[in-house]
Amino acid sequence: MEASHEPMTLWLIIHKSLRHHAFSTALTAFSIALAGGLLMSVWVVREQSHAAFTGMSGGFDAVLGARSAKLQLVLNAIFHLEESPGNLAWQDFLEMQKNPNVELSVPIAMGDNYRGYRLVGTTLEFFTKAEYAPGKSCTPRGPGRIFDPAAREAVVGSLVAQKLGLKRGDLIHPFHGLLFDEEKEHAETYLVVGVLEPTNTPADRVIWIPLEGLQKMSGHDPAAATDISAVLIKLKAGSAIAGQRLSLLYNKEGNRLTFAWPIGQIMAQLFGKIAWFDQVLELVAYLIALVATGSILASLYNSMNERRREIAILRALGAHRRTVFSAIILEAATIAALGMGIGFGVYAVILTAVASIVRAQTGIVLNALTFHAVMLWAPLGLIGLSALSGIVPAAKAYRTDVAENLAPIS
Repeated sequence: MEASHEPMTLWLIIHKSLRHHAFSTALTAFSIALAGGLLMSVWVVREQSHAAFTGMSGGFDAVLGARSAKLQLVLNAIFHLEESPGNLAWQDFLEMQKNPNVELSVPIAMGDNYRGYRLVGTTLEFFTKAEYAPGKSCTPRGPGRIFDPAAREAVVGSLVAQKLGLKRGDLIHPFHGLLFDEEKEHAETYLVVGVLEPTNTPADRVIWIPLEGLQKMSGHDPAAATDISAVLIKLKAGSAIAGQRLSLLYNKEGNRLTFAWPIGQIMAQLFGKIAWFDQVLELVAYLIALVATGSILASLYNSMNERRREIAILRALGAHRRTVFSAIILEAATIAALGMGIGFGVYAVILTAVASIVRAQTGIVLNALTFHAVMLWAPLGLIGLSALSGIVPAAKAYRTDVAENLAPIS
């Protein structure tokens, strides 16, 4: 067989085999798709979530709160997860506000909800002076506005508005506690005066009301009417030493309050604690990949018995042994390539589902369209591994005896 016709012969052999074994090919390709989709999803979710959570500070450098673990304090005050570790006196906020190394301090109070979404009381500075990203502040969509600090008004995060169908002009009745219970409705009614533009931060899943409104809401302890849950702090530029001094003052020398700083490093501790879970998911993905490529080997190897006569005919027509050998390896790689084509769809489905859950629970957005190196090396790795798995059945085809398999079938 002429060398110029060899590539065409290879693809004719592969095409015919794939068509003839369409069902087994589809099953094997789907197993590769699951392996590749899961592998890419695990890596991308891990990398994006780590970057998002450790890089998410809401524009603040530190949190001052009641004595507690720093991680709990950050999760509660920045991400609006967990329960508040306790209250601070208003005087604690005033002292932080006067600190010469502090650029901005914003008090917050929490402890109530509206149909499962947290109410957070704060001051206008959260919207007018704080920036969740450089040059970006939490602002309402037009024609909405920020609440009046002296009125029973509310500004709703974009995710809350989307999930509950809230809009400007709606009235809401807060419920006591962090968990929604229809029997614990407060007497007060709040008017929604604005819906925030999406920020892709935890602020999107919160209903913001005036600080005093939450402090003095019916059912709350009158003796704690001026208490707050935490203080969000932005230090002046270049004041890392000030952060260390404040940490020493509150965490080492004091025993009443906790100064959680820096926020990114504290969140990194969370991922350090659950690193074992990422490793388990990776191991599962790798095992699925091995099983999937093993299925290619088994499928092709088992088909060699019924293809011996076909291979013998090709050899008799002039096909070289290397042509047959190469065809089997390329067939294995082709099945893997088809599987990885589907695998990107599997990846999109998995990541979209995970991103939806993460956004609903934290307000953080993961992007399935963001390129990651795993999208390159995972497909190439699986295709290469599949090609290697094709060596065993290819060797069996290489050794096919022409004369024996062309003998008439009695």
